[in-house]
Amino acid sequence: MTNLFILSPLSQFEVTNLIGVNAPILGHINISLTNLALYTIFILLIVIGLHYYGNNDYNLVPSKWSISLESSFASLNTMVREQIGNHNEIYLPFIYSLFFFILIGNLISNVPYSFAVTASGVVALGLSLTIFIGVTILSLSIHGIKFFSFFIPAGTPLGLVPLLALIELISYLARAVSLGVRLFANIVAGHTLLKILSTYLYKLFTGNIIVAIITLIPFAIFLALVGLEIAVSLIQAFVFTLLTCSYLRDAIELH
Repeated sequence: MTNLFILSPLSQFEVTNLIGVNAPILGHINISLTNLALYTIFILLIVIGLHYYGNNDYNLVPSKWSISLESSFASLNTMVREQIGNHNEIYLPFIYSLFFFILIGNLISNVPYSFAVTASGVVALGLSLTIFIGVTILSLSIHGIKFFSFFIPAGTPLGLVPLLALIELISYLARAVSLGVRLFANIVAGHTLLKILSTYLYKLFTGNIIVAIITLIPFAIFLALVGLEIAVSLIQAFVFTLLTCSYLRDAIELH
């Protein structure tokens, strides 16, 4: 009982080895399965399973899952078309897959005693940095040397070009981390708050009967915060993909 309250609220985000195997292949190779890798596999299987279950190729009447997936696809298609324009067909599969990976990862993390994949800096910053590098390569392949005009605003006086170019460059490089930090910080903050509140509520509920009855009031507030965290899971997935679309548009049109 004592150890329950000594653990830090941030301990839920620690990456731990679940299974490790030392294989005497090519010298010495350690193969391990972490909770991060396990839940990432779960997310991929759930995303594939949802779309397999919602497949409507052989049904005359669409199921509820099929309608939900088609609605999600239509909404994302509209967002991509409005953000990117005529090039949306090329990038829609990537945006669609990215949205569902982050969404399912966020929702799974709300299950008690689960692991928050998107609260891992490796995942959040890895996605952010990968998207940043991909967008930069895409822009260079489309525009070539003209890509660097992105760092010089139109109509800038010649004397201010070095200063403004430096500011724009720093702002552009910040995209490499800002996208992931936004996702990482929101998930960590929400889950940490719920962890702290649930720990204190558990301690109050295990007290005497009068305190337990009074605790029902803050417990109702706690349930409302859980609902808010579920909404944040959806919002963060949408914001992440929306900003990715914005970066793609900048890469294509050099805004």
